[in-house]
Amino acid sequence: MIKAEWFYWLVGLSFLVMAAQMVTDRSNPKRFGTAAFWGLIGAGFLYSSWVVTGQAPAEPLGAAVLVMAALAGFGCTGRGTPRTTTPRQRAASAARLGDRLFVPALTIPVVAMVCAVGVKHLSFGGEPVLQEGSETILGLGLGAIAALVIGMIMLREKRISVPVQSGRSMLEAMGWAMLLPQMLATLGTIFQVSGVGTQVGRLTTSVLPKDALYVAVVVYCVGMFLFTTVMGNAFAAFPVMTAAVGWPVLIGHFHGNPAAVLALGMLAGFCGTLVTPMAANFNLVPAALLELKDRYGPIKAQLPTAGVLLGCNIALMSLFAF
Repeated sequence: MIKAEWFYWLVGLSFLVMAAQMVTDRSNPKRFGTAAFWGLIGAGFLYSSWVVTGQAPAEPLGAAVLVMAALAGFGCTGRGTPRTTTPRQRAASAARLGDRLFVPALTIPVVAMVCAVGVKHLSFGGEPVLQEGSETILGLGLGAIAALVIGMIMLREKRISVPVQSGRSMLEAMGWAMLLPQMLATLGTIFQVSGVGTQVGRLTTSVLPKDALYVAVVVYCVGMFLFTTVMGNAFAAFPVMTAAVGWPVLIGHFHGNPAAVLALGMLAGFCGTLVTPMAANFNLVPAALLELKDRYGPIKAQLPTAGVLLGCNIALMSLFAF
């Protein structure tokens, strides 16, 4: 049986290998901080296996997260100069391969789907081939390995160090922002468990006029927008604002259509995604990968759209949800 834990170990080892490359890269003026940041992530993938089984305490993982936050917050991470091909060589290779360049990228979802739909039903010696409940994540891992092999064959590359160097370069280009979605998802869970939504609801209901429907709509939509801006994730903001205003006030008191209220509330939250650097996977990471001169350029370009869409969602909820 192929276990999901093996995939996590492989990811951890990849981070550790790249961290070893970073610490020896003298072109990076912050090579030690960069190596420490990504090395801690790799060590966390390996160490967490013993935490899950109860064989090791979880406190070191928490300490590692704090150290990583300090390294990123104090600007201790940087970017080196990767040893790669010239722009002319890459253009010639792209012209030679054409649309075949998409084959490795498309391999990943295809393998993941096959594993999730077909391989999950296969067994060997009475045991399932893939660990039950982890077929999708294992399919993703197997698809990535298959894509790596296919890519190396297509590009006629025999050295595994070349894709590892490219992966390291991409990590350094994205930087700490790559981990923001995971951190913010954890923050949303903490907010929900700690009762932030309940407290916000008490404060809101004590201030809102009882019969001010449209004021409540504005508070809910703008609240979703602002919480998403702070947390970087509309799914993290949704339980907070829905527990505070959406369900008790708009649905419970004003008898709004639950599907319309909650769907439009989520769309209002997505407007906040357009204007926040906390949504790093949408705004900062693409700017880094495309090497834009202004890393906040996407946010500046999306500000007008976010404002117009927020107003449209408020109007649609006011007109059609009650």
